[in-house]
Amino acid sequence: MTIQTAKLRDPAVRAFVSAVNAHDREAFRALLAPGATMADDGSDRDLDEWTDREIFSSHGHMKVDNESRGGRALIARYSNDSWGEMRTRWSFTVDGDGRIARFETGQA
Repeated sequence: MTIQTAKLRDPAVRAFVSAVNAHDREAFRALLAPGATMADDGSDRDLDEWTDREIFSSHGHMKVDNESRGGRALIARYSNDSWGEMRTRWSFTVDGDGRIARFETGQA
């Protein structure tokens, strides 16, 4: 069963999912902490290059099925024009200002 984005517990994660699904690059960048980092399948990636390729230029979309760790860990069905839909895990580190300092994703 999909969790509605508006019902996600962590405000930063909720904003992340909303920005991804709206393809709102400006809102997405605004919620990242300065120097934010990310990893895909255990390997650090260039955040700007990865998000452009995997989210914004390929119409990425998240349907959240489960959340844990107070809303900072998700299981989601992620789809984009490149890969179709796959079951993915997402983990977020949120800084003291409520911005995302790091996120990690990969197949679940």
